[in-house]
Amino acid sequence: MELKVSHCFIAVHDHDEALAFYRDVLGLEVRYDVKYEGMRWVTVGPKAQPDFNIVLEPAAANLNASPQDKKVMSQLLANGMLRAVTFATDDCDAAFDHVCRAGAEVLQEPMDHGYGVRDSAFRDPSGNMVRFSQKR
Repeated sequence: MELKVSHCFIAVHDHDEALAFYRDVLGLEVRYDVKYEGMRWVTVGPKAQPDFNIVLEPAAANLNASPQDKKVMSQLLANGMLRAVTFATDDCDAAFDHVCRAGAEVLQEPMDHGYGVRDSAFRDPSGNMVRFSQKR
């Protein structure tokens, strides 16, 4: 049996802000933009990986969640406590410089790690951590 990653989900508080970051800054392509029951899901992905999708969804997207759970998820998102995604790159420093020029909040400048990776970290407009990782 062979498994491949198909989708990952990132909670966002504003889809237009998220698109300005993931589409306009990172260069991901928009694949779907769906509205349902007062909510919106936008699917983006790297052009080089047509079978991999990142779904930008509302923090309270789980229709079965209690109102209290939805409130907690929204609070965690607002506090930057939900983790997001790591992008592999062949040039961590160039990716870092590009995102810095776009005004993203820097969490970690590029640094080398003993396990053979150079990486950096930012927050997206919703507070999620986004990392760039380069194998050394």
